[in-house]
Amino acid sequence: MAWYCSGSTNNELIENLSREGLIKDERVKRAMMAVDRGHYAPSRPYSDSPQPIGHGATISAPHMHGHACEYLIKYLQPGSRVLDIGSGSGYLTHVIARLVMDQSPNEGSKGQVIGVDHIQELVTMAESNMGKSEDGRNLLAAERVKFIKADGRRGWPDGAPYDAIHVGAAAQELHPLLVEQLRAPGRMFIPVDIDQNQGTLASTALGGGQYIWVVDKMEDGSIHKEKVFPVSYVPLTDPPK
Repeated sequence: MAWYCSGSTNNELIENLSREGLIKDERVKRAMMAVDRGHYAPSRPYSDSPQPIGHGATISAPHMHGHACEYLIKYLQPGSRVLDIGSGSGYLTHVIARLVMDQSPNEGSKGQVIGVDHIQELVTMAESNMGKSEDGRNLLAAERVKFIKADGRRGWPDGAPYDAIHVGAAAQELHPLLVEQLRAPGRMFIPVDIDQNQGTLASTALGGGQYIWVVDKMEDGSIHKEKVFPVSYVPLTDPPK
């Protein structure tokens, strides 16, 4: 599918993804149009494929960014608070920020996205990448977006609770601390390595490999987990030695 959707510009890439049905939500499409992937991927930025960004990390294929936003879209509303774990290049953090920007005059209800990565060079890179556009610079200056060096497996409790949590690397378990940091109601989109985790998530976890799980914290605090599709992500681990 990737070679069908790649483009020569950001707009062409997103239009191709939309035409092929890989982006369905109009809000997601507009947000991805507004953030030039060329500021975030060091090579072939408009290819629908993952690209290395150094330090053993990648920027995911844009169709995966679209999927993540669409699974979370109910919780990516103006004024929402979002945690982006494994923020890497900063691209998806910026896209999510576009989705939660509060255009109302109520200054007390601004949305915020916190990007967490465990490698300082990637935190610095994400800030630098966002600084390549006026929109990115404004978001950083207003602290609508913040990048923090931290262990993503522990989330960032100082900013909790979050309406949505996106995890951009494969966890070996469904970390309880992340579930705790969800608002009720709230949703988490997380890749989990089933081979590392048989029997831990749910009795319905069939087969091995990495899968996206959508985890909902209901209004009453109960948890609902759904395994949705197979993926291949870099692991959510300690920083490389």
